Amino acid sequence: MSRIFILALGLLTTITPLFPQSPTLAQPIDHGGSEDEFVLVYAPKALMLDPLHIYTTMESEISTALYEGLLAYHPFLLDPVPGVAKNWDVNEDKTVYRFYLREDALYSNGDPVQAQDFKSSWMRVLDPEAGAEYSILFDVIKGARAYRLGQTEEEPQIRVVSSRILEVELEKPADHFLKLLAHLSFSPIHPHYLDKKDWDQGPTIVGNGPFYIIERSEEELLLAKNALYWDAAEVELERVRIRFMTDTEQITRDFNEGTIHWSTNWDSSLLTDRSKIVFNPLFATSYFYFVCAEEPWNDERVRIALSLLLPWQEIRTESSLFATNRLIPSFNGYPDVQGLEEGGKERALELLKEAGYPQGAGLPQLIIKIPEDSESRRIAAIMTDSWKTRIGLKTEVITFPYNQYLKEVKNPGYTVGSVTWIGDYADPLTFLQMWTTGSNLNDARYSDPEFDGLVEASFGKEGDARYRALSQAEEVLLGKAVVLPINHAPAFNLIDLDRIDGWYPNLLNIHPFKYIRFHRLQLPPGIALGVTFSGRNAPENAGFEP
Repeated sequence: MSRIFILALGLLTTITPLFPQSPTLAQPIDHGGSEDEFVLVYAPKALMLDPLHIYTTMESEISTALYEGLLAYHPFLLDPVPGVAKNWDVNEDKTVYRFYLREDALYSNGDPVQAQDFKSSWMRVLDPEAGAEYSILFDVIKGARAYRLGQTEEEPQIRVVSSRILEVELEKPADHFLKLLAHLSFSPIHPHYLDKKDWDQGPTIVGNGPFYIIERSEEELLLAKNALYWDAAEVELERVRIRFMTDTEQITRDFNEGTIHWSTNWDSSLLTDRSKIVFNPLFATSYFYFVCAEEPWNDERVRIALSLLLPWQEIRTESSLFATNRLIPSFNGYPDVQGLEEGGKERALELLKEAGYPQGAGLPQLIIKIPEDSESRRIAAIMTDSWKTRIGLKTEVITFPYNQYLKEVKNPGYTVGSVTWIGDYADPLTFLQMWTTGSNLNDARYSDPEFDGLVEASFGKEGDARYRALSQAEEVLLGKAVVLPINHAPAFNLIDLDRIDGWYPNLLNIHPFKYIRFHRLQLPPGIALGVTFSGRNAPENAGFEP
């Protein structure tokens, strides 16, 4: 859960006539202080900023600056909080939601954000030809699934009541619906972009979030505060500078000097203060999976047998943090689920014989695709050796750079893949719905009426009953060896929380830029500041004057 910047200079000339109110977009207020600019670092990757196809964690993070949906993320709890919608009503059976949009919700060029913009943007995601990765999240809406699968031309129940009122009808009551609405896929885009392609690759973007792009290159992305954002008074940062770097030594030196404030990559041996490393559990799981679309890998007996032949204690070592045999990380109220473990060669051979492959004879070559990191290589090597030693199975391992890998697993021609999946919202369903028939996220191409039925049964249920239905669906995935969990991945960040406020460790590792700010100097009552200074720009003789 990454595209090269194309500076489409012609884009502005086509947009300007449409945006006569403010051709240069909202202007940031420059206070001239370094403590108004927040600097972070990501590894260089081709960047997708169109909500239609945003897929990686980095892109999701940046989207919190550029867009805002009806609801948004709380920075600490990640609960949904009012965004463009100032409030909403729900009918008695919890199937119809009516959202009331803010009068002062504007795009960064001054155009109002209207209910029709949400409907049009959502319909763009649901277009069967669009191939939007997260269109499955809309299935909760009545008629959305059939529409996105091209089974009907009848539009889903997304109704524009007025320019400021949007009504949404669900198939069934859904406890997680409001959580979904904070996801970037539900963001509105400016109407001008609806029929455009690659508009997100231009030098700037008209969005409705707290920031907008003012400079863009392959080395960095510079964002400025959107003065027209409805809650601009609560946004303290004037600029966000995103640098794209691979030199961990330089990143670490810049962090030590205070010119980089946040990074996910560094050289620990060069850090002057290791207490600035923030580590926390993540709602994420690293796993291998079988592609289940073709023979013989679509036979669960073959998958289970191969899983039973693996030395799981060697694969899930103590050095692998949070080793696990389950897909969904521990979640309050969610039942414990038992996954497949090492079960011995005898049982595996029985299953292979039943499937028509005695002693593994007749199985075709198995191809494993992995990103080129040391842990994926280590595990793939163990798999290859185990299957060759025990049943003579021929295996080929193909590695790809990470940003290329995400595209490669969408293509056929392999048997086993590897992914670290970070939940898109804080709910177990985010790990399960992706495996349902017809999901664009279903790289395993798994289709199972039993599994689909259990996921479907969770809709309309609440509390413990809902979690039980979801846990049964997880047991199917694990018991049929579709997914082979390795560990629950943690989050590591380098950030000085003594200097930065509004950034909180959380389960999704999403940190909305709206809330990030520098700690401000707090003076005791009765003390006045005799000289103006800010952070590391303070003169050596700066002092207080009573």
